[in-house]
Amino acid sequence: MLPGTSTSATALDSATRDRTRVLLLFSLSGRLRPRDLGALVDRYDFGRFASHLMSSQDVLPVPVLDEQIAPRRLRLPHGDHGLGLASLRILVVTTPRGDATLVVDCAFAGETTAGDLAAWLAATCFDRERIELDDRPLPQALTDQLGRPLALGQNVHQLVFPGGRLQRELLSADEARKAILLNEIVYRGRMPWNPATPYDASLAPHLRNHGVTLSALGRGVSVQAGWAPHVENGLMLVAIGMISALAALQRTRLAAFATMKANEQALTDSPTEIRSLISRLSAGVNELQLDLAFGVEAYVDSLLIPEMVMEAFQSALRDALGIRDSLENSARMVERLTSVISARSAALDAELAERDDRRDRTVSGLVAAATLIALPPTLLLAFFGVNGTNVDEHRSILDLRAYAPAYALAWLPFVILVLIGYVLLRRISTRSGSLLPDSDDDAVPVPPPRSPSGSRRP
Repeated sequence: MLPGTSTSATALDSATRDRTRVLLLFSLSGRLRPRDLGALVDRYDFGRFASHLMSSQDVLPVPVLDEQIAPRRLRLPHGDHGLGLASLRILVVTTPRGDATLVVDCAFAGETTAGDLAAWLAATCFDRERIELDDRPLPQALTDQLGRPLALGQNVHQLVFPGGRLQRELLSADEARKAILLNEIVYRGRMPWNPATPYDASLAPHLRNHGVTLSALGRGVSVQAGWAPHVENGLMLVAIGMISALAALQRTRLAAFATMKANEQALTDSPTEIRSLISRLSAGVNELQLDLAFGVEAYVDSLLIPEMVMEAFQSALRDALGIRDSLENSARMVERLTSVISARSAALDAELAERDDRRDRTVSGLVAAATLIALPPTLLLAFFGVNGTNVDEHRSILDLRAYAPAYALAWLPFVILVLIGYVLLRRISTRSGSLLPDSDDDAVPVPPPRSPSGSRRP
């Protein structure tokens, strides 16, 4: 159990929290391969969810860095807004595909108000590049520890678990007051709340109120009040999966555009170079498909933690992030890339087959011509090599007056054969008519339109 919490004996998934806890989740650019640091389930208390996570360890993100940090070592660009930290833990987790996420686990020392908390959340989100650890930018500190260049990505989600007076106020306040508090926290103080304005579902946070617990979320901030620590940790794991999936989805989209440009801008006429290009494009598309399958789809359903509390949060966060529609669009883009590469490969094969056919015809023609040219001299040489009475050893074989009949008998049949072949080829190449038979009808009949029910209109 985390410090500052107490669990109810009658509702095992709910608890009272004395200190507000905030989890900052930042996607990291660049890939990190998993290290042998154990499983995430061994580092946090997941309670009754642990059995599900133990059976899915090969799919879950694993920690590559886990450190308890003295709170004074972390500095925000605009100060702490009056919120002192009681504890600070920094983790870097990575998926089997290498998508890394930074987790900053904070607990505040004193009471927190919605306004101060909103300002603190805004500073750690919009100015996250200026967060420092030991007087160094946080990404640089992580790079030094992990030995890989890392940078904060575009995806951020902040999980807020209110404690103390803020938790009691959220759970017991009337709907108007609760809406004001949640709107300020979820939108980090950037969206003023006016109760007199009409309700706008696109701006209001997604809210679930179970009496002793409360869940409200937007795209970047989730407020979860009244939950036990193991539920909080489970919600953290779900959010990590969503952030990793969103980062992988964005990377896949950019890689798909890069592949498309590489296909369009390739300038080569060499079959070897074209085959090499197709091979590289195919390998890239295969990686995109693996990213979509094991970097996105593996984390957007409820298979990892099949519990109603986790399913509700996962479904709401997935809809808030728009992952499902983006996944379908990206999958279609990858499919079309696959079709384009396959078409290019088929065109190359057809071109090579046509080139080979032309080469074979040329070689066959040269062999036939060489044979045709060689036969008459062969016959003449055979004639002059015979010790016959018609051959005079005192005359040259080039004496056409004496050997005209022999030359005529040797060359005339082949000349006649060439002329006959030429005439036949001319007839074949100049014959009239189409290669495809003409249609018997003047126009192809167009079927009548269908009604919405699927039956034909009369």
